[in-house]
Amino acid sequence: MKHSKKLLVLAFACVALFLIALVIRAAGSYKQQNRDAISDIVDGNYGSAIKHFEKYLDEHPGDLESLYGLAVAYIQKKEKDKAIAYVKQAVEAGLPFSRFLAGPRSLLKPLTDSAEFKELAKKHPVEMLHGPMLGCVTDSSAKFWVRTADEALVQVFVSTSEKMDLPIKIASKSVIARTAKTSVMFFSSEMESPIKCVIAKTNRAKDFTTVVAIDGLEADTQYYYEPVVAGKKGAKRRSFRTFPTSGTKCKFKVGFGGGAGYTPQHERMWNTIASRKPAAFLFLGDNVYIDNPTRPAVQQYCYYRRQCRPEFRDFTASTPIYAIWDDHDFTTNDGWGGPEIHEPAWKIPVWHVFRDNWNNPYYGGGEKQPGCWFDFSIGDVDFFMLDCRYYRMKPKGKNPSMLGGAQKKWLFEKLKASKGTFKVLASSVPWAFGTKPGSRDTWEGYKQEREEVFSFLEDNEIEGVFLLSADRHRSDVWKIERPNGYDLYEFESSRLTNVHRHKLMPGSLFGYNKKCSFGLLSFDTTLPDPQVTYRIISIDNEVVHTLTLKRSQIR
Repeated sequence: MKHSKKLLVLAFACVALFLIALVIRAAGSYKQQNRDAISDIVDGNYGSAIKHFEKYLDEHPGDLESLYGLAVAYIQKKEKDKAIAYVKQAVEAGLPFSRFLAGPRSLLKPLTDSAEFKELAKKHPVEMLHGPMLGCVTDSSAKFWVRTADEALVQVFVSTSEKMDLPIKIASKSVIARTAKTSVMFFSSEMESPIKCVIAKTNRAKDFTTVVAIDGLEADTQYYYEPVVAGKKGAKRRSFRTFPTSGTKCKFKVGFGGGAGYTPQHERMWNTIASRKPAAFLFLGDNVYIDNPTRPAVQQYCYYRRQCRPEFRDFTASTPIYAIWDDHDFTTNDGWGGPEIHEPAWKIPVWHVFRDNWNNPYYGGGEKQPGCWFDFSIGDVDFFMLDCRYYRMKPKGKNPSMLGGAQKKWLFEKLKASKGTFKVLASSVPWAFGTKPGSRDTWEGYKQEREEVFSFLEDNEIEGVFLLSADRHRSDVWKIERPNGYDLYEFESSRLTNVHRHKLMPGSLFGYNKKCSFGLLSFDTTLPDPQVTYRIISIDNEVVHTLTLKRSQIR
């Protein structure tokens, strides 16, 4: 009898482990499976997409992305009644109605143009689909990114007072400012002593987005703000803090990470990061996992499903966001763009989609020299964000470049001019050798160019540099020993929301891959020997590892 009970317990345990494995397997592919089904719809393979979504719904009843996908597939098949039925089912199950307004519009236009959908839309009025996303914060300014349902006027009111109980309303005596492009209406606010930004209009050509700017702010000050879209204020009151005075000694925190595949059960990560109140957050690539450079609608789909998440919206509305891309956002796994600006032909369109969905200070050299590199500063700390894909050459070529000539020239000029106590060099792929054995996708495949960068630091006596990276689905600490200069420390983190993990490497000083995690950098440059502390923090807000790097160690 006892033997039978043991067998029964063992059998139940095996079944439980099998079910857990199925869940993990399904979750692990969640970021790409629905994306690939949307790709099938773009290619006209509606039946294949429908089979996928129906099968997944059988295994996971009520899955929101599957309901959304079925609505897209059936409207493309011109089966409007079925599409409307899935819209209703998805919204009742908890999918924001804005998902259908956002699109991809090229796929959903037959649905959103229908009388039945328009009637349904009256019950779910929404002006601002995505955002506000905070970015480009300085000691005296900030910018706010939004996406709207239709082209609309956008204005933001900012105040140091939290008193915002009275509604924002259109001024009784509207002031019309006429420009060469459009007529804009200035709104009035009953906030206490508000600062008003110049009104902007969302642009159809930029996927119904715009970025509005606020100037004249005080350094290191808490502000509250209300966005106004088409005369209607946002549903939530937001807040942010301006950066310390440029060039001054200060204390602040910055979060960073990559590997943020869309995984519903891990979207709580954005709440965890927000609870640490970082002055800014750096997305270092593999931010949404597109892997589809030739289909803009698929790229948009990947952005939209993340941008509609309430956790992500709350996080990005109050934390300044800075983003670069890696292979899965730009092209396909371990891919590259090449040295030419316009070749392959998909490079410029992919860059436009990226630019439409973030709020960076600038994007490489602009239209004449596209890319996603840029720099910014907080107090006396300078950040240099690198584009490791657009101009990357094939790694097996002779003396291949990862950065390209224009970006490298920019980087060297910026580093030489920097007076920052710390200089943070952020790459989407690891710098240290041994992070991805046998692969040339990291800086190990571009050894000569890496040496060129490191030698430049030494030859020009540029002190205070340390390295950030992403790509590997774990969080690491690496030390790169240099024979002719100070040793370089690298902090790597790239498992924000991914289920998949990469194994730990023996060459690292420390590695962690048990749970999703992010990196948190705590700077204190007010000390006699300024320092930065790197903390690896899990999705459950546990501090897993801590390392403090003093300025005297990197000089």
